[in-house]
Amino acid sequence: MVQNPRILKTKVGIIGGGPAGLMLSHLLAKTGIDNIVVEMRDHETIRNTHRAGILEAQAVQMLTESGVDGRVLTHGDEHAGIDLRFNGESHPLDFRDLVDATVTLYAQNEVFVDLSAARHRDQGDVRYSCEVTEILDMETTTPKFRFTDAEGTEFEVHADVIVGADGSRSFARRQIPETVKQDFKVTYPFAWFGILTEAPKSAPELIYANSPHGFALISQRSETVQRMYFQCDPNEDVNAWSDDRIWAELQKRVDGPDNFQLKTGPIFDKTVLGFRSFVREPLSHGRLFLIGDAGNTVPPTGAKGLNLAFADVKVLFEALDSYFSTGSDQLLEGYSDLALKRVWKAQNFSYWMTSMLHTPVGGDPFMAKRALGELETVTSSRFGQQYLAESYTGWPHA
Repeated sequence: MVQNPRILKTKVGIIGGGPAGLMLSHLLAKTGIDNIVVEMRDHETIRNTHRAGILEAQAVQMLTESGVDGRVLTHGDEHAGIDLRFNGESHPLDFRDLVDATVTLYAQNEVFVDLSAARHRDQGDVRYSCEVTEILDMETTTPKFRFTDAEGTEFEVHADVIVGADGSRSFARRQIPETVKQDFKVTYPFAWFGILTEAPKSAPELIYANSPHGFALISQRSETVQRMYFQCDPNEDVNAWSDDRIWAELQKRVDGPDNFQLKTGPIFDKTVLGFRSFVREPLSHGRLFLIGDAGNTVPPTGAKGLNLAFADVKVLFEALDSYFSTGSDQLLEGYSDLALKRVWKAQNFSYWMTSMLHTPVGGDPFMAKRALGELETVTSSRFGQQYLAESYTGWPHA
């Protein structure tokens, strides 16, 4: 135990400086609530970690209307629908027509860049390359946590509230006693093989393809760089795949009688993205609150990850704003229950999209046919299309 750490006092101590933690820090600072953010990774590592981002309109509004930056509007790519492709045929869903909504493609690392720049602009206290080693007194009104910075200096943060925004491997989450928590999780028997390629767009909208060879997502990033995925084994070795082999596999999964052809180019990034569904209940204990991936993760099929994190941020920010302005902890006490309502809706949608679009491992013919029947049901019914469109573009924030 550190004998004489340097003491830092603040109202809200935030563990985790990714998009969720920085968004909460930004909103708190805008209302005059002092906060400190501590992040384990260095700034450049986060900035250069390519992660796809499909933002609901409400997430875009949080970035623009709170004064973070308008770059999402000038550099993001607004989309008004998707294509569901099965049996070799595309079935377009028009989100504007169905639910009067759109989404915006904007990479998560770009969201981080904007938020990080905003905190620097506003002189926020954000510290990178710091390791949190201990959380203390979380069941009291004076919770604390200790961390060591890149120079080896040891600190102790004294706060009124601590927030765990430190991702799916959350240190903060692990400090909650076993006796007061319950975890719900599903591990999937497949993963996504993801690529970034220098190529033009293959289609106006994103294509979600169910095929006998496995799922494929033909996504986008910009006019000249595209992101694509195909279903693979979780232990797949990316180094065993040449560009030609990757393009042949992707093309096989979108082939059809319309002779649709992918537009190809050099591949400059390859990764295997594992799948799991996870929810921690409750999302709080004492004066420790969890947001984003620290409390719940979803498979990427439903495009809910960052949107769900921002929804958590909004609920917790409003609770903290109420607490510090009125002294009432009523909204803080209700944070977990309110946030979990949206979490479980997103879990259901993400699980549904995943099971409907992916090829069953082991080749179960009944499940494969059942999924095709479900896709036919959705695409042949306006009500079915509206359910998917509403869930994909986002429910109203609580």
